[in-house]
Amino acid sequence: MKIRTEKYEDYFMVESLIKRAFWNVNMPGCNEHYIAHCIRKHSDFIPELSLVLEEDKKIVASIMYTKSSLVDEQENRKEILTFGPLAVEPACQRKGYGKALLERSFELARDLGYDTIVIFGHPGNYVSRRFKSCKKYNVCLSDHIFPAAMLVKVLQEDALDGRLWRYQESEAFQFDMSGYEEFDKNFEQYMPEEKPCQEEFYILSHARIFE
Repeated sequence: MKIRTEKYEDYFMVESLIKRAFWNVNMPGCNEHYIAHCIRKHSDFIPELSLVLEEDKKIVASIMYTKSSLVDEQENRKEILTFGPLAVEPACQRKGYGKALLERSFELARDLGYDTIVIFGHPGNYVSRRFKSCKKYNVCLSDHIFPAAMLVKVLQEDALDGRLWRYQESEAFQFDMSGYEEFDKNFEQYMPEEKPCQEEFYILSHARIFE
């Protein structure tokens, strides 16, 4: 197993991996490989935290990070991280590759001076990596909304002090989807299907936490 920084020549292999990993998981088909392609072009993308995991010289997992922000009620801004897509080759899932990639990325993020990560994900995949509900850190979206799928990890115990923070996603994720179909023609084509996991994703992604 080898974890290293992604190179330009890895891009197509990584995007192909992401497509295989996400196909029919959150919706029929997927667009996560196009998301990865788009966010690499934005200034908030962090190349030093774009990592791949190789086994026998083959890329079997990848992760990429972007900058994002927390803003308090006095409009003080704190620069933090978010990651995604995080992808593991379907045949290699549940074997510890994602865990190894995450832990290495956390070490590198600390070295770069970051102390907080906010993501949207399934809690069952991340609580073992010490992510907690956004409500426990008083991190919300606008209008004091606390999504069930918004998770927070602090890389330093005193990173957040209990004040109310509003999460602001990077503009890297505000891209034009009109180029997706042409982009996707470069990849192997699969059949979109409806699956129960997509309904689970819909329910979780729309759920909120209340007092």
